[in-house]
Amino acid sequence: MTLTNSKGYKQVIKWLKLNKKKPFKFQTDAWQYYAEGYSGLVNAPTGFGKTFSLFLAVVVDELNKRAEREAIILKDKTAKKSDKKFKHETGLKLIWITPLRSLAKDLARAMREVCDELELDWMVGVRNGDTSQSEKLKQKKQMPEVLIITPESMHLLLAQKSTFNYFEHLQCIVADEWHELLGSKRGVMAELAISRIKGLLQEKQPERLLRIWGISATIGNIDQALDVLVPYDDLPKAIIKADIEKKIVIKSILPDHIDMLPWAGHLGHKLAEKLLPIIYKSKTTLIFTNTRGQAELWYQTLLAKDENLAGQLAIHHGSIDYELRNWIEDSIHSGVLKAVVSTSSLDLGVDFKPVDTVVQIGSPKGVARFLQRAGRSGHSPYETSTIYFLPTHALELVEAAAIKEAARTQNIESREPMVMSFDVLIQYLVTLAVGDGFDDEKIFFEVKQTHAFRELLPQEWNWIMQFITTGGDSLTAYTEFSKVKKIEGLWKVESRQMAMRHRLHIGAIVSDAMIKVKYLTGGFVGMVEESFVSKMKPGNSFTLAGRVLEFIMIKEMMVMVRKSKQKTAMSPSWMGGRISLSSNLGSILRKKYNETLDKTHDDEELDFVLPLFERQAKVSHVPKDDEFLIELINTKDGYHFFAYPFEGRQVNEIMASLIAYRLGRVKPISFSIAMNDYGFELLSEQPIPLDEANIKQLFSPVNLSDDIIASINATEMARRKFRDIACISGLVFQGYPGKYVANKHLQSSAGLFFNVFTDYDKHNLLLRQAYDEAFYQQIEEPRLAAALHRIQASKVVIINTDRYTPLCFPIKVDSLRDNMSSEELGKRIERMTAEAEKKSSARKTKRFKQEDEET
Repeated sequence: MTLTNSKGYKQVIKWLKLNKKKPFKFQTDAWQYYAEGYSGLVNAPTGFGKTFSLFLAVVVDELNKRAEREAIILKDKTAKKSDKKFKHETGLKLIWITPLRSLAKDLARAMREVCDELELDWMVGVRNGDTSQSEKLKQKKQMPEVLIITPESMHLLLAQKSTFNYFEHLQCIVADEWHELLGSKRGVMAELAISRIKGLLQEKQPERLLRIWGISATIGNIDQALDVLVPYDDLPKAIIKADIEKKIVIKSILPDHIDMLPWAGHLGHKLAEKLLPIIYKSKTTLIFTNTRGQAELWYQTLLAKDENLAGQLAIHHGSIDYELRNWIEDSIHSGVLKAVVSTSSLDLGVDFKPVDTVVQIGSPKGVARFLQRAGRSGHSPYETSTIYFLPTHALELVEAAAIKEAARTQNIESREPMVMSFDVLIQYLVTLAVGDGFDDEKIFFEVKQTHAFRELLPQEWNWIMQFITTGGDSLTAYTEFSKVKKIEGLWKVESRQMAMRHRLHIGAIVSDAMIKVKYLTGGFVGMVEESFVSKMKPGNSFTLAGRVLEFIMIKEMMVMVRKSKQKTAMSPSWMGGRISLSSNLGSILRKKYNETLDKTHDDEELDFVLPLFERQAKVSHVPKDDEFLIELINTKDGYHFFAYPFEGRQVNEIMASLIAYRLGRVKPISFSIAMNDYGFELLSEQPIPLDEANIKQLFSPVNLSDDIIASINATEMARRKFRDIACISGLVFQGYPGKYVANKHLQSSAGLFFNVFTDYDKHNLLLRQAYDEAFYQQIEEPRLAAALHRIQASKVVIINTDRYTPLCFPIKVDSLRDNMSSEELGKRIERMTAEAEKKSSARKTKRFKQEDEET
């Protein structure tokens, strides 16, 4: 019998018709592939029902199995419904992995509605950091049929005793928003957890077929994404791509006039007035920022502009208290709120029907991130998603035009999967040892099957086993590192205290120690980092969750506050830093610079910034796609070398260090360095030894690795990376709830291990990983090499000028920002702008005089 003739399929189609819905072809394709035992990946635009493509596949399968059992009972008169073999299996059938807690809540609501309307007696549960202890205990006694879970909580399940009991009825694992997990250590955690569950089922129930599926809307390397999720040769695989397009309207919020010398952050708050009419004409608006600190600032800015928004405007990010986040999410669903300022905490898969408008503050630095956020509006089939781009400086308008083109041509970034993350593997093995224990031969086989560790060598595995059992060559003398012992043929953690400490810190996200913020009168507000609170004095005010709070004291490891009467206050800055421009966007950006002056475009943003580019062309040069621009500027501050690779902040920073090092070999000279996403500055008190003869040599990819190591403090970069690696692998203990170890102490402890391994254990895999992560993630050596090869093939344009240009001004301002207060910075910028205008005016006067004389 084909799937379309099955009872379950007909029942689901009938239910959809009652709701005036019809399945898309990609959804019915997914149901068919699932019924045939396939694993795979579903790729479809936001808002077209990717969730139902797989959730309903599992539901149809269950309804068909129940129909088959009932048919047997009707046919066989001796059969009874009470017979064990005819009873419905209770317990976990579907694991749904999700990267975000807010997404889990929304999914659970939608899935429960489906089960209720189809009269399917399934329980839908959620398990993550927000789940109460009482709920977890209920799940331990009786697992729900559907469990929506984060990668961290999956590993916590594996750290329980009698683990197989949770999974004995499991049919399918779905990784939702797989692109979001793919390029991170959380993705590696998901790979390892899936490998263990699959191994358990093969061991205990070899006849049971486990299906593994992924869901993704925005990803460039879809084939590789499937290979990472389902690397198993024994599972048939399929990619299901929806042949439908999501209509997205991208509008830029344009200022009244263009600043001829633009700088980051300057323009954004000036445009807040223009944002208010957009909020009022929409049902609900989501306003996305790139950082939590930026979200707090924008919430205060909008309230200051219009007090009528009080009660209608909210703020949402990961450091806000769980109950408050819950209330905000419910209020968006019910349409109570007019607008919510948010970080990425709301940009994945959440279906808020009242949201009809999205605003992106500043450049999202990547096409996939922008499209993901755009999809939060018009989150239904055939509805148009509307997103406004609010630039924080004039040059970001060119990024808006670049994003429009990338969206039109579907030029979406690839997500590179992480491999050989030894810290995650070490944590995982101790997790298994805390649970039921493990057989090292079986687990080595399972781990080798994953994409992340398919290149793992037997000698590396032996090193890891030695590390978790004795601490390795350099830590053998310390008993606290002998965590795992062989007991009755299995490797286990015997110490209850060690097991408890390990469970507390299962995960791959390491941040500064977070302290809860609580009102003196009771009630939690959220969390701030300890490093921020350590600078506060009683009476100081700060903002959190959109509220201005007065710091009273720290009591029992909580920040005690009361409402402040001040209208403005300092905003906490959380760790995370700035997002760097993606290579895709950088490439399109270079192309857009050509189009602006050539006027070969139909982008209103490029028309608007044309005067800025005309000024750039007049005082310097606008680089074409096949050109590489260098500006040499001599001011009273010194000799400036500006270069514009358009490769993102991280790559530009390393390139700046590399060029500074190579110039230093030509002539002993010292530099200060500044950079942004477009270019970098080298500033020296001496003339810079640069000419057309040596420029290509300076930017040569030859001996790149050696020169990088010589030009930057690679050891210091690796040391900083090692802090996270030491925490994840359990080398350093991060503390107990309410008594977390301070960030500086973690850094100090990790630094001590780094020194010990460097001196006495040079083959330590965690040490090797720290250098690999520094080179491939922070330095991005492959991308740097590609940029240098491109520069070699480009025409180098060197411009000498005596004033700051529109392209270099944002870099110059960024270099001043760290060393000045906002007031001092403002005055300095005014002076620099006035000087540039004065020079421009003087040059014009001189030119007019020459023309008069010639006449």
